[in-house]
Order: sequence, then structure tokens, then C-alpha cells
Amino acid sequence: MSGQFLYGANIFANGIRQHYLRYGGKGAPVVLVPGITSPAITWGFVAERLAVHHDVYVLDVRGRGLSSTGPDLDYGLDSMASDVVHLAKALALDAPALIGHSMGARIAIRASNMKPAAFSRLVLVDPPVSGPGRRPYPSKLPWYVDSIRLSLKGIDAEGMKAFCPTWTDEQLKLRAEWLHTCYEPAIGTAFEDFHKDDIFPDLPKLSVPAMLMVAGRGGVIEQADVDEALSLNPAIEIARVENAGHMIPWDDFDGFFAALGDFLSR
Repeated sequence: MSGQFLYGANIFANGIRQHYLRYGGKGAPVVLVPGITSPAITWGFVAERLAVHHDVYVLDVRGRGLSSTGPDLDYGLDSMASDVVHLAKALALDAPALIGHSMGARIAIRASNMKPAAFSRLVLVDPPVSGPGRRPYPSKLPWYVDSIRLSLKGIDAEGMKAFCPTWTDEQLKLRAEWLHTCYEPAIGTAFEDFHKDDIFPDLPKLSVPAMLMVAGRGGVIEQADVDEALSLNPAIEIARVENAGHMIPWDDFDGFFAALGDFLSR
């Protein structure tokens, strides 16, 4: 059983065109914010499952997919977080839950602190915990840039396999088709900000229930990071997907939903 894809749409919010995909249409609203090089459509397989019980909106973050892009936009964390706040307001969503993966989780944290009453709960899926004075994010910028440049010329699923060797053919085809929409300067700014913006000071300010989902094989979040997060906000719920790398639903789809459990519907 899967949730129904309803439509894709554009809305003008926070001064830009924001494109989103809507699934389900019934139940409590959920806004899903993807990671650094993941257009909304690549999260469709997750949104379909969520949409069995929820009204799901998957966002193309600025500089990706069909949302506004180009050299005149600010691609910093605060601007991306403000987009989410304004999107929820423009769509008249009643305190949606936010699910953010990687960069999207950092966006969700910042958006919730910008407008606490706008959101009901947060699912933070393996966010980068790098920052000033901290260990670097384990992925390297050329991994993103090289694949984007190849996609601009045209790349197929087989070519994409060199970058994502464990993905299914369908997932590789989608990435090959859509990666060219990721604007390289936007990706570079976001990657640099992984190391400039320390997200830990945001954690004590969170005023809504939050889950931190940790990839057991991701190398992004270590036990010391979990301990620090809990010392700053003991209310954060920790969920682990032991057999997954950073791209948790791609590596262990069932494990992702087992870790999520009933958190969205409590």
C-alpha cells in the first residue's frame, strides 16, 4: 500500500519560486526537506509511504529542482530556513511536522527556531554536525561537484553508479536525470556552511518534540555527538538505523520507517 501522488506545484514565498510535490492529501501535514543534492522527486519513494497516513509536501530547496536558482540568490542556511517558514505560511499548513535529511535537517532546526509555533515536531535525519572547531563532514566537495558537472553534459544511470554504487537502477536513473538542476554555487555554499555554521547552539532553543535519526554506518554522527546533543536538549529522542549509511532510506527503507515509528502521529 502506498500514498497517492497528487501533483507538483509552484508557489511564490519568501520572494522566490518554491516548487514542491504533494502526496497523499489526507492526515496531518508533513513538510519534507531534502539534502544538499536531492531534488524533491528523488524522495518520492519515501513520500509515498508517508502519504498513506499524512499530507506530504516535498520541497525543492532553492538552487535545486524546479525552485528558483541562479547567481542572485542567497544560499545560506538562514535563507533556506526562511523559505520553509514562508512556504508553510503560504500554503496555510497547520503546524506541519518537518522531516529534514542531512542539510535539510539543519534547515529544519533553524526554521523551527525562527518560528516555533509554525511547526509541530521535527525529524532530523543524520544532519551534518561539523562546524568551527569540529571534525569535518566526511564527504568531500568534489564528490558533489564532479557528478553535477557530468550531469550537465548528460549522464546515465550506469555513469552515476560510480558515485552511488549501492543504489537501485531506478534511484540511479532519477539522480542522473535531475542532478543537473543542482546549481553548483548553491551546493558549494551549503557545503562550506556545514563547516561554518555550528548547529549545536540551536538545539537548546528547540521547543517542539524532536527526533535525531542516526545512521549506524554513516560516519556523520558519532556517539560523542549524540551525547553532546542530549546534554544540550535531553528531550531529543534518539533513533538509530544500524545497517544504513548516510542516505538512510536508500540503504534501509524498512529500517528508516521502523526508526520513525509513530513519532509523527503522537
